[in-house]
Amino acid sequence: MIDYSFLTPVDDLILSHMDLNSSLILGNRITIHSYNTSPPELDNVDIAIIGVSEYRNSNNSLGENFSLMEVRKTFYSLFPGNWSLNLVDLGDLKLGNSVSDTYLALESIVSGLLKNNIIPVIVGGSQDLTYANYRSYDFLQKTVNIVNVDSNFDLGDSSKPIKNNSYLGKIILDKPHNLFNYSTLGYQTYFNSQEEIDLMDKLYFEAYRLGELSNNIRYVEPVLRDANIVTLDLKSIRSSEVSSKQKFSPNGFSGKEICAISRYAGISNKVSSFGIYEYIPSVEDEATEMLIAQILWYFIEGVNCRVMDSNFYNEDDFQKYTVLIDDQELVFLKSVKSSRWWVEIPFLQNSNNKLEEHSLLPCMHQDYVDASKGVIPERWYKAQKKNII
Repeated sequence: MIDYSFLTPVDDLILSHMDLNSSLILGNRITIHSYNTSPPELDNVDIAIIGVSEYRNSNNSLGENFSLMEVRKTFYSLFPGNWSLNLVDLGDLKLGNSVSDTYLALESIVSGLLKNNIIPVIVGGSQDLTYANYRSYDFLQKTVNIVNVDSNFDLGDSSKPIKNNSYLGKIILDKPHNLFNYSTLGYQTYFNSQEEIDLMDKLYFEAYRLGELSNNIRYVEPVLRDANIVTLDLKSIRSSEVSSKQKFSPNGFSGKEICAISRYAGISNKVSSFGIYEYIPSVEDEATEMLIAQILWYFIEGVNCRVMDSNFYNEDDFQKYTVLIDDQELVFLKSVKSSRWWVEIPFLQNSNNKLEEHSLLPCMHQDYVDASKGVIPERWYKAQKKNII
């Protein structure tokens, strides 16, 4: 299924540390790839954690030693929820001679997990690793939706080598072109040029400002419900929530908000890979380590709480609402099982065939209320534009 020669087992010191804690801690519920045991079997595994220390394409890299030891200690010491999931920690990805080699190794590991319906959770290095994560889907599905929790769009200059703040340009331009939609949650205008903001608009990508989401964090739910890959930059978190070395900006998501986003990502039935990036280890890093551990905890909690809605073929499984706005007919569907809402995107013949798989767009009840008042939901408008061009 996966090649363990690409992976380094979890350090024995971490396993020894678990012996000092309660037997009920989360670490004792996880199958751990260690030096003392055979590589774990992955049958019936739901979530696999992978540490990646690749930072060579980071604009901020100073060649620091990287270790997830303290993050693992903290994560393992938490108590699990009432979960029915099987978890495995695969250890750390060995770095290649070049960053491209690391990308290829990560692609191999992630694609192997995806083929077996295991959710990879990548923790650690710079956010350009999202590119390798994206390429892992090349042979699995036609289209991919990415949601980036970040203060920046990470568009960058696509003519230059890939960096942690410019990986999106490479995703957009490189073949095969599998990206359907890209959304940024929590962007801060002063960290993004007007040209980048205009380009996001021109490409009909979605961008949600920090203030908008902080006023109502539930706005992220329908966006995450439509995501395949969720990539989380720790620089999106305000500096008061993390250690001094991790500090980036006084403004950002609070710890509570970032954990809520993580849980919404887990609840989404489409999210099949999750990454936490831009962690910078420090000797006094207890705050950041605990926050990463809690982000992981809430993602797993969300996956455990997933509810599979119907395929909407059986009319008993949903309620249908039709709204007329000018010459547009908007059809909303509400799941009887989960009470979640979708809006239909008409499939246009002789247009972008990729949208055939995205004909139901997740939305909120508020979108239906607004439509009833004559306001077309912006997500619906952008999705329809993608269908036309």
